[in-house]
Amino acid sequence: MAGKKSPWGAGEAESGEPSGEPSADGGDASPESPPPPRGGNGPRNPWLPPSGGNERRGQTLEDLFKRRGGGSGGPGFRLPQRPGGGSWVPVAIGIVVLLWLGATMVHRVSPQEKGVVTTFGAYSHTIDSGVSLTLPWPIQAVSVEDVTSIRRDSIPEGDGERLMLTGDQNLVDLTYLVRWNIKDIKLYTFQLAEPDATVKEVAEAAMRQSIAEVSLNDAMGSGRAAIEANVRERMQRILDAYRSGVKIQGVEIKKTDPPAKVVDAFKEVLAAQQDAQSEVNRAEQWANQLTQRAQGEATAFDKVYAQYKLAPEVTRRRMYYETMERVLSQTDKVILESPGVMSYVPLPGLKQTTPAEPAANSGEHR
Repeated sequence: MAGKKSPWGAGEAESGEPSGEPSADGGDASPESPPPPRGGNGPRNPWLPPSGGNERRGQTLEDLFKRRGGGSGGPGFRLPQRPGGGSWVPVAIGIVVLLWLGATMVHRVSPQEKGVVTTFGAYSHTIDSGVSLTLPWPIQAVSVEDVTSIRRDSIPEGDGERLMLTGDQNLVDLTYLVRWNIKDIKLYTFQLAEPDATVKEVAEAAMRQSIAEVSLNDAMGSGRAAIEANVRERMQRILDAYRSGVKIQGVEIKKTDPPAKVVDAFKEVLAAQQDAQSEVNRAEQWANQLTQRAQGEATAFDKVYAQYKLAPEVTRRRMYYETMERVLSQTDKVILESPGVMSYVPLPGLKQTTPAEPAANSGEHR
């Protein structure tokens, strides 16, 4: 270690003092040797500045803070001053206070909105459209809501399946739209914890109750309008009982389909129903034709009867002639007036075989 410098001071070669390490002859340095002085070559505390040398190298952390804080160690940091020599701090505080008062005391409400003013969280009053003044926050706060625009809730949301049971024990996949708005902002704000979610739950309960009262054909066909009106009335009655401050504008059924797993069977049932309805329509058409024909014959009989009452004998004879004409027009007949002729002669048969005899006779002559 001879000639090496100790990290805490000069070595033996530089200072000429014993370093406490073994000597060349194997002896130990004297334990009573005094420590090297704190001077230039002696050991020093690394946390204390050296006694000599550059002054900036001797600064401690405390001296640095004194310099930054305006102590005697050096020039401190100072805010810019006003022209009169005063500080800008009161002016900045005043500007912040004015901005805070303006943001929490002045409220502008749109024509389609209304605001609810609360004092320490309790309802105070309602403000209409325009500019209104209140006490600053946290004394008073204002909650603004749109009360005229129609809100639309689609149930179910997205492409989900919502199955409901009809009155004839069938399932139907139903999608519908509910339109509503706020009619009392005070009740809407304070009466219900989650008014929007409450409207959806009431809509589903009313729709299920209405669907359970009708058949599947009514739910998917002509009964939609009645179902929509029934659901709207029930929703409004329930929400009024809750004092929700909500007005239901309308309910619209957008889709009524069978469940996806029974679509094929449902189509077959619909086809069979359509065929049955077609047969019923044809039977009714044929019945209407027969009815009209019978009514026409009855009308003609009434006319003949009226003439019969005026001239019975003449009408009877005319009816006889008309009947015979209608019957005999469809048969072959021969009328003979000569006396001595038999009452029945098969003249039509002879008439049919007469043209064939000349042909047979001509063959015999050949």
